[in-house]
Amino acid sequence: MCVNYHSPTREQFGTLGAFSELPADWRWPEEVWKDYSAPIVRRGSDGGPMACLASYGMVPRRHIPPGVKPFDTMNARAESLGERRSFAPAWRRLQLCAVPMAWFYEPCYESGRAVRHAIGMADDSLFYVAGLWREWTEADGTLSSSFTQITINADDHPLMSRMHKPDDEKRSLVVIAPDEMEDWLACRDVETARSFLRHYPAARMKDWAAPQAVAKKTPEPSPNLSLF
Repeated sequence: MCVNYHSPTREQFGTLGAFSELPADWRWPEEVWKDYSAPIVRRGSDGGPMACLASYGMVPRRHIPPGVKPFDTMNARAESLGERRSFAPAWRRLQLCAVPMAWFYEPCYESGRAVRHAIGMADDSLFYVAGLWREWTEADGTLSSSFTQITINADDHPLMSRMHKPDDEKRSLVVIAPDEMEDWLACRDVETARSFLRHYPAARMKDWAAPQAVAKKTPEPSPNLSLF
């Protein structure tokens, strides 16, 4: 499962569709981990795409009740979207989002040990990953957003089947090309949405050995910011 990815810079994000300007106080890290703030795109009240900052993981750690063992919700399995309590309400309400990326990271064991690999587009272009989002009411009464990524089985995918431990089930994020992003967000029934949960052609992707991850910092809560 992907738990870490490289997000676009502000300048790169501006090349995706209509998002040429972002609020000056928006900040996000290049490498995104659980509970970090990062940009996503979702359907706005006018029906068009809306950019916002959201925390990575459908249930932020700060919203896990005291006494409950921390759990991860950075990835949502496509096969159980309608069943898992963390994801089912957002899936049924079609709270779909698209997560912009430059590449994401997975472990590759082909050498006999885990080697961190980056996975992106063959032409180095930016892309989106299918996800779900939801809102939270913070202690001060403000609203914040969070998101998760959707994954599918990748046992037969020429590239993604090479990732993870040999005996583990192979999984892949659902890559959405920029020209399909608005169609994904516009889905009005779950069956149409499911039709997008398919593999991206391996021939249009590439992987490479990547430097080890930098030390993770304590994330700050996501601000309630959006761009229409």
